[in-house]
This record gives sequence, structure tokens and C-alpha cells, in this order.
Amino acid sequence: MKARLLIFFGVLMPLAVLHGADAVFDPCRFGAKPDGATLCTAAIQKAIEQCASNGGGTVRLPAGSWLTGTIFLRSHVTLQLDAGCTLLGSTNCNDYLHHKADGPPDAAPVVHDLIVGDKLEHIAIRGSGKIYGNGSVWRDPKSRRPKAILLSSCRDVLVEGIHIESTGSWAQHYRDCDRVTLRGITVFNHAGFNNDGLDVDSCRDVTITGCDIDSDDDALCLKSGSDRPCENVTISDCKVSSHCNGLKMGTETGGGFRNIKISHCTVSSPKRSKVIYGKQRGLAGIALEIVDGGTMDGVSISDVAIEGVSAPIFIRLGNRARIYKPATAKPGVGTLQNVTLRNITARGCSTLGCAIAGIPDHPVRNVTLENIQLGFEGGEGRDALAKPVPERAEKYPECKMFGTLPAWGFYCRHVSGLSFRNVQLRADQPDLRHAFMCDDAENVTLDKLDAPFAAGAAPLIRLVQTRNFLLRGSRPDAPGGMLLSLEGSATRRVVLRDNDLSRVGKVSETSADVPANTLSIEPSR
Repeated sequence: MKARLLIFFGVLMPLAVLHGADAVFDPCRFGAKPDGATLCTAAIQKAIEQCASNGGGTVRLPAGSWLTGTIFLRSHVTLQLDAGCTLLGSTNCNDYLHHKADGPPDAAPVVHDLIVGDKLEHIAIRGSGKIYGNGSVWRDPKSRRPKAILLSSCRDVLVEGIHIESTGSWAQHYRDCDRVTLRGITVFNHAGFNNDGLDVDSCRDVTITGCDIDSDDDALCLKSGSDRPCENVTISDCKVSSHCNGLKMGTETGGGFRNIKISHCTVSSPKRSKVIYGKQRGLAGIALEIVDGGTMDGVSISDVAIEGVSAPIFIRLGNRARIYKPATAKPGVGTLQNVTLRNITARGCSTLGCAIAGIPDHPVRNVTLENIQLGFEGGEGRDALAKPVPERAEKYPECKMFGTLPAWGFYCRHVSGLSFRNVQLRADQPDLRHAFMCDDAENVTLDKLDAPFAAGAAPLIRLVQTRNFLLRGSRPDAPGGMLLSLEGSATRRVVLRDNDLSRVGKVSETSADVPANTLSIEPSR
């Protein structure tokens, strides 16, 4: 519909600019001075309130430096940050202090974040401008440190194009929101503690595309800090870099994660910053965690390229059991199942190894890894083989939590229904540990394993208390070496089918407690 025109201050303007959803409001008309020194909080807030009372529209911040404390969005309002605009977070904590609207008048003030929205609908933050949080002044890890954006219980949210840098805590937090679109956001967050890049918490129907995130703490993180799951989330074409984890689900997992799709992303360790909170080399490229109850079900991750992290893949079902309000009792152990990782490549990863680990009587279930190519530094000796791997069921989950694993490729414990198809493992230096190990595992299929065997190394594959294991379609190259080690009285039904074993020095060794006839070797057809 064409906008009607009128004469306004001698200029022919569309009427829609002045009324309704297309109205534009400039905080300078309310006293703001974008000079980087004048506090603009009240003026920006007045513009937002006027915009909302007008039926909605856009509050536009032109080029300049807009010093501000907490500002509150309203329904049907777009905050537009033009090119050259910097929304500059105040360094004075009093500029973030507000009383809760539903609290008593004498209640202690609480520190809010920079841009806040609660129970709103049809809101947007967009443009090519910057939010700069002055995060280096908020380094007390025990204090409440402002995030750049906190949107809670909102519907129909759009954030696009903006640049976020140097916040006191997480760059952005979307909590219990519906229908959220995040696209083309750039984050560089290396200022203090807990500098996450992007956190989506207990939200539904979320699309994240084309974001570039470089953060000290977790880069792109899904959480469930309530009993409501994070569900129906699609993430694609994002570039993430972190001193902690790149693509992560957890740690808060009260409601779990359902129907999550991630594709065409890259993960790396930061190259332009020094570590503050995590590790100079990032931790996990992909970290999938359920540790506070909740269910992870229906996760698909594909076409992800990882470089220079500690562990490319980390999957953990634990029992930290953090309590979330309004619950009063600790949650039970959650479930982690029906996960697919496909077309994942990694290079330059540490010697740590990849863990897929549940806890006793609570296995990780039904995980498929297909077309996986992982490159590690290698160079470890046999020392890790003699060290027991601790359970640490109640501990905070992190890929380094078990120490250097006895397998340089994959270490799988308390698992059921694992399927590996076309897995290629490479080590820059000869590694004397197992390439692949299962402990307390059942129904495991390893199709087309391609992994080198170093002279003097432990058996390529080690199975401990493992039931129903199938190795198929592989051509192990281990002259003078051992393919398979079997251990434990519960180990049963191990089948080698359609493999070329002509380059293996010895097929297997078996401990005394393994039942007779556990291993079956079927020739190639």
C-alpha cells in the first residue's frame, strides 16, 4: 500500500514515517547527544516509549557514540543502529541499577543488562552499527556483569546485522522466547569472564544464520535453564571461534534439546586474542551435553569444518543435577539419544581424543557418525593406557574432564547403539594409544574405519565389556601389529565381517575372562 504524503517542516514526507509501524524516532529530539560523553539513557528510553505509544515503529540511532546504561525495549519497536553508530555501555554501575517492577519499593536494586526486553512481541534490533559494552571494567567474577542483549519471554524477535563487542558477560541471551531470527550478527567478545558469543536458552522456533562469532567463552551455545526445552532450532552458515567450546548444547539442560539442526558452519580457536577464561587453544569443536536432567533428542549436525581445537567432538551424559526454579528437588539423570553427526572434518586437534560418554546404567543412545575425517597432533606414548578414566558423573562437563584418553581417536563408554560409517582418523605424529576404544558398550557398528597403526602401538581397537560389536568393510594397515583387543566377562558377540585383514600382523588378543567363541571372523564376500 502506497503511503500518503504531507508537508512536514517544508519537506514532502510519507505519512507512514510519522504514524504507526513505519514511524521513525530520533533520540536527539529528546535531548540525546551522541558524543560519547553525554549519558543518553533517558533520551533513548523516551524515544522508545514515544514510539511504543504511537503504535510502534523505529527508534533510529544515526552515526555517533551513544553512551547509555540500561534501556528497555517495548513491543512493536525496532532499535535501528545505523552505520557508524556505537551504542556505548556506561562504565558506571549506577547506570544499570533498577528496581524490579514487581518488587517492594525498598527492594535492593538489581543490575540489568544493556538492552533488555521482557514479555514483548514483534521487536527488532538491526542495522550495521555496533554495541560496545566496555567489558574490561566488569571483570569481578562474583559481580553481576551486564550483557549486551537480554530478551526474555518475547515473541517474534529479529536481530540482524549488528556488531557486538566487549561485553561484561554474555554478548546476547535469548531466554524462553518464541519465533526468533538471528542473522548476520558479528561478535568479538574478549573482555572478561563468561564472555559467551550467543546463547539461546529454552527457546522455540529459532533460526540462526550467517553469524560470525569470536569469543573467549562458549561461542554459539544452546541452553535450557528451565524445565522447558530448547527446540526447533536451525543454525546454518555460521563461523565461530572460541577459547572454550565452538558449537555447544549445555551446560544448563533442565528441559533439554529437541529437533536441533546445525549445518555448514566452521569452528576454530581464536587467532586474534589471548585467553582470559578458557584455554588459548579452544576446547571442543562440537560439545553435546546433558547433565542437569532433561532430554536431548533429535539433533542433526552436518557439514562442519573444525580447526585447531582440543577435541573436535565431545558428547556427555552426566549427573551434575543443578536445580532450577521453581523446582525444589534435584533432577534425575536425563537422556541423550538420537544424534547424527555427518560430514564433519577437523585438523590440527590436540592429543586429548574424542569422548562419547554416559554414566553407569545411563548410556548415551543411538548416535550416528557418518563421513568423519579427523586430524590430531598425535605423538602420545602408552602412558595413558594404564591410567583409569574417572567417571566424574557429577562434575561440570568439559572435553578435558577425563584427561588424555586411552584412545587418540574415539573413546566410547556407557553407550548403546553407536554407528560409525566411513571414519578416517589421522595423526601428525605416530601415536601408541588405541585409535578406537569401547568400554561398557553395546550394539556398536564400525563401518569402514581408516586409521593408521604406529609401530609398537597398542591394538588399533580395544573392546572392554562390549556386547554386539561389528567391524565391517575396513582394510586396516597394521603389519606387525594387532587389530583387536577383547577384555571383560561381559564382552560377547564381536563380529568382523567383510574386512581385508591381509595387512594385519595379528587379528586379536583376548583376556582370560572373555567367554569362548566371542569373536567371529567372516570372510569378505
